[in-house]
Amino acid sequence: MKPTSINSSATKSKTASDPITQMRQRPNGRNDDMYGNIESGRGRGGGGMSSHDANANIMEQQNNDRISELSDQVARLKGLTIDIGNEVREQNSLLDNMGDGFSNVGDMLTGSLARMGVMLERGGAKHMCYLVLFVVFVMVFLYWLVR
Repeated sequence: MKPTSINSSATKSKTASDPITQMRQRPNGRNDDMYGNIESGRGRGGGGMSSHDANANIMEQQNNDRISELSDQVARLKGLTIDIGNEVREQNSLLDNMGDGFSNVGDMLTGSLARMGVMLERGGAKHMCYLVLFVVFVMVFLYWLVR
């Protein structure tokens, strides 16, 4: 058995001194092809990534980038919808106040017309003449303001 061990040590020293073998040998001492695993896409668990794994990592990174972009856009849209909701509530309260104001003005006009009707029934033609002159004066004044 000893002669075979001498032959095997001689073979090891021969392969270690061969320059082609040295070039193909990885720095960690493994004797497989340095580039074959990466190019073929069949890594052996150690060393580099296969092309499939690299593509998967690139796609994962692109997906993560797009997810972060979408989350930023969703955050902006959320802010916009909150602002729109606040604006709608404010506009609704203004419209409610305007509605209340118009109903108060309508009540005042109804009361004024009722008083004018009472006045016209009691006063006769003299008050009617004053009323017509007042309306004509207001119309002329408004025409002059607008022009």
